[in-house]
Amino acid sequence: MKRFSLYLLFVVCAVSAGAQRLVPIKFGDFERWAVRYITDSKLLGGATKTVYEIAPVDTIRGNIPFSTKASPWETSNVYANPMGIAKASNSVEPEKRGNGTCARMDVKLEIVRALGIDIEVVVAGSIFLGKMYEPIKSANDPYKNMDMGIAYTKRPKAIVFDYKTIVSPENTMTKALGVRHKTIEGHDTPEVVVYLQKRWEDSEGRIHALRVGTARLRFETTQKQWHNDFRLPIRYGDITSLPDFRSYEGLGFPFNMRNSKGKMTPIVEEGWADANATPTHLVVMFTSGCQPAFIGHIGNTLWVDNVRIEE
Repeated sequence: MKRFSLYLLFVVCAVSAGAQRLVPIKFGDFERWAVRYITDSKLLGGATKTVYEIAPVDTIRGNIPFSTKASPWETSNVYANPMGIAKASNSVEPEKRGNGTCARMDVKLEIVRALGIDIEVVVAGSIFLGKMYEPIKSANDPYKNMDMGIAYTKRPKAIVFDYKTIVSPENTMTKALGVRHKTIEGHDTPEVVVYLQKRWEDSEGRIHALRVGTARLRFETTQKQWHNDFRLPIRYGDITSLPDFRSYEGLGFPFNMRNSKGKMTPIVEEGWADANATPTHLVVMFTSGCQPAFIGHIGNTLWVDNVRIEE
């Protein structure tokens, strides 16, 4: 009996050691939100907008830039002030789920009236690990103020989260950044992006990167019920020869980071790292649309909750 008990103890310990370890990303349960009240310029109608941030519970009134060190998450919700014209945008918000809340992201057509003319802009709701530097001064480079990714040196196995979606099957999208929108061909879907990168800065302040790990998925169909504990594996090294490789998983990174000189600098992905390489940064982004800025399918929606890393 004693020998059997020792054997059983060994088996239990072995199973426990091999079990997954899920580590929550801070604020990734989306139970805490800051609420901002931002007033558009009188030129745009002067309405006060409600804008949400994934951050410690707070109420912030006034047209002031938002920043917090408590939460690693940022959103596509922004306060813009180009040429002294204040404007707020909100496409991410909390939504009740059971006894708590989740994050909801929408593709929207925002319309403001200026001097009797309707200005239309397509916005896709997104949340990401990193920083957003406000106020936004120009729409010419929509990613200029996004410092994408956080310092990270582990090699996780997967990202795990709960989600549901509304995805249009149509092959048409809306493009809008101006006085009118137009319909164009193409398909838009929500997606999740997880990249592990090895970054370095050269003597000129330029940021270089190699792709260490990749987990990226576009949600092609509507999922009306919550899919809990969805697991998306992270694959290491050059994945282009894998039979299930998708072209959108390849190299190419339109985002920036603040270099050691305090300047926002493009992150140039130069190739694939060795499969055993150690990353320096983790990128996680959820978004209601996979298309470039100001293009998307109005009404596509992504809900996300309980984001964790499987180590």
